Amino acid sequence: MVTSPRSETSGTVVWTERFLGYTWSPEHPMKPARLQYTMSLAQSLGLLEGVEPLAPDAATPSDLMRVHSGSYIEAVRRAGQGPPTPEDALYGLGTADNPVFPRMHEAASVIVGGTLAAAREIAAGRTRRAVSIGGGMHHAMPNSAAGFCVYNDAAIAISWLLDHGFDRIAYLDVDVHHGDGVQHAFYADPRVLTVSMHQHPATLWPYTGWPEETGVGAAEGTSINLPLLPGTRDVQWLRGFHAVVPGAVAAFRPQIIVSQCGVDTHREDPLADLELTVDGQRAAFLAMRDLADEHAEGRWLAIGGGGYGVVRVVPRAWTHLLAAALDRPLAPETPVPADWIDQVRASAPRVQPPMTMGDGGDTAFRPWDGPGGTPEIGDAGQIRAQRAVDTAITATRRATFGLLGLDPEDPRD
Repeated sequence: MVTSPRSETSGTVVWTERFLGYTWSPEHPMKPARLQYTMSLAQSLGLLEGVEPLAPDAATPSDLMRVHSGSYIEAVRRAGQGPPTPEDALYGLGTADNPVFPRMHEAASVIVGGTLAAAREIAAGRTRRAVSIGGGMHHAMPNSAAGFCVYNDAAIAISWLLDHGFDRIAYLDVDVHHGDGVQHAFYADPRVLTVSMHQHPATLWPYTGWPEETGVGAAEGTSINLPLLPGTRDVQWLRGFHAVVPGAVAAFRPQIIVSQCGVDTHREDPLADLELTVDGQRAAFLAMRDLADEHAEGRWLAIGGGGYGVVRVVPRAWTHLLAAALDRPLAPETPVPADWIDQVRASAPRVQPPMTMGDGGDTAFRPWDGPGGTPEIGDAGQIRAQRAVDTAITATRRATFGLLGLDPEDPRD
């Protein structure tokens, strides 16, 4: 039974230093320092004043087996104890993306435990919103690691919620890479709506997430994908989001929204080609929070994900995510505290730290007004960019909106 919030906190932050144990190799782009910098920035800004972070337990084997096979879990455990074996490759381990590291199973289990702790706090009615920036490992598959992800914490938490009173869950994924592992887990489950906005699969791994991937059987229409071309900026991205996501969420009527908040969509990210700013990412977080307030009685579980601008991007973006969950908004022009700048200069002297909490990005998007609407918006480049995103919007809406009982051509839906 879904518990209505009663005497709950407005937001819960799940955090433990044990998240930092999810450490690949020195050369690997996913560095745990990004989490440490985020928490220290939030503290320097006074954002966490009076907030007692919730320290999670590690997920148990039975938790992991909601999504993963026993043989895969054992392979992860064995690989983390070394030495490498040829069998590792059968499970996606020991690759450049997913190198084996000591105590890998234990570290990945804590990541899952963080997202489960957030889910349990919301389900128990102790909080309406919960954030675990250590989570978001959306690529992991039942029998293999993939894309820096060992265990799929998002899918495991959604599975747990389905067994604890929730039967309509919306999963919104704004990482630059398609949320393939979560889509795979619920592709035939009509109780879960998965929406992924990502760089076009013709241009970026994992090469999935086409509009035609809509779910199967009774779940047809509950898998929604909006692929965007390289170079997409804030105004086009937000136009796409608001043309697709609110209508789908309203039609689905979720009891809770789970958001994967990867920030590798940023223009400085070294692994992808979208061109969002921190301002645009902040706008996305606020929009997802507002959808939870409007359609899910405020229940919002937010997790991290990708993002490889370790100093300049991730800490600011996810500090805005924490601020959104805690109802302590930070203006993008807020100065970055001097003590935090000193900290990162000491540990990363080659990186120029940011001076404000935003990039001066333009988030004043034009709402989508139907196929072929308002093409004349400025110079030729802007017109081409809007037409590209409008083409993507139309393809996605035509693939799925009819299945949700909506009119794909009507911007009111």
